[in-house]
Amino acid sequence: MPRLALYALVVCALAVAAAVISFVNGSFIGVVWVLLAGLSSNMAWYYVRRARAERAETAGV
Repeated sequence: MPRLALYALVVCALAVAAAVISFVNGSFIGVVWVLLAGLSSNMAWYYVRRARAERAETAGV
């Protein structure tokens, strides 16, 4: 797994934890954390798919 994908997954996990803590404390700022988790999750998928495509391209040559 590419390093940037791992970083994005770590950010996603931390954002989910922050969202849970925010909602438990009664703060609606957790919505921002949920959006950040979604963004970082999409970034992780992008980097994984890009790495797979690059590997398939080099293997096919």
